[in-house]
Amino acid sequence: MSPRRRVLLVGVLALLAGFLLPNLVKWLLELVWWRAQQFCGLATIGAVCEPGRPFVPLLPTLTELLVLVAAGVAVWVGARWCLRPVRDLADPIANLGPQNLGYRIRRGGRDELARLARAIDAMMDRVTAGYEGQRRFAANASHELRTPLAVQRTLIEVGMAQSLSGEQLELLTAQLLATNERNERLIEGLLALSESDQGLRSSTPQRLDEIVAAVLAAYADRAAGAGVTVQSRLAPRIVPGERVLLERLVSNLVENAIKYNRPDGRLVVAVGGDPALTVTNSGQAVPGEAVAGLFEPFRRLARDRINQGGGAGLGLAIARSITQAHGGLIAARPGEDGGLRVDVHLPTVR
Repeated sequence: MSPRRRVLLVGVLALLAGFLLPNLVKWLLELVWWRAQQFCGLATIGAVCEPGRPFVPLLPTLTELLVLVAAGVAVWVGARWCLRPVRDLADPIANLGPQNLGYRIRRGGRDELARLARAIDAMMDRVTAGYEGQRRFAANASHELRTPLAVQRTLIEVGMAQSLSGEQLELLTAQLLATNERNERLIEGLLALSESDQGLRSSTPQRLDEIVAAVLAAYADRAAGAGVTVQSRLAPRIVPGERVLLERLVSNLVENAIKYNRPDGRLVVAVGGDPALTVTNSGQAVPGEAVAGLFEPFRRLARDRINQGGGAGLGLAIARSITQAHGGLIAARPGEDGGLRVDVHLPTVR
């Protein structure tokens, strides 16, 4: 029986008891009084009742107390009976934990407890997804760090195993430096992702168009070296947030747009109303089904796994985290001329 029906049944019984309780007390009093009169009316034991006559006025009160105690016990039993389905549900919930994230209650029906069980199952689905995401993130981070560390160890062992000429030593030093820089960028990306996931420490009005202009000026030489033409359409736009994080957001999008572009390609950056920021680049075509996965940490296209260009696959993941910290939304889709178009929607300052 569902909790609703149990409560309804107990409520009906309580109403009936409320109507019948005065008559019940009256009937008990009359019964006790009649039995006492018969008992004490006998000549052989009449003297026994004499010490109890002073307590006769208390008889109604004692009877009412007895009825109240019985009613309290009945209410306690009824409440325990009504809450029994909740107690039965507590044991399956107690079994949920990190050791069995796949466990689900899966209670059928349409009553309140069934809805609660389905809500708990849905919550566990979200918790499991988050836990699995964190586990994959830790595994991917370990893999990304293990590979360059193994390369560094190999290079050091080669240098220690034999004497090197000046040219060989210079080449070994350059390779060690490049590997160390990649580790540094990876660790910096992980720290930036962790900080952005913690949310904003403060929020003040920021000129997004000025931030974008400064970032484009900083990346002008890199874009020219890659043969990428930069076009910008920057309308005045004020957004609430932290300047450092907003600079990191724009920098990641611009850096990815340059890195994964083609020679003689183009990069178009626009600041406007909605979306607040749009970054579009040319390049190789991006499959539509692969776009959503690019925002996951360490996720790259299959062709980018061989030539990573020093990247760790954290750029778009950090951009998404920063956008969410600012109460915004970031979305991407394949560009019309290949490459990717990224739209960032941010709230405005009221």
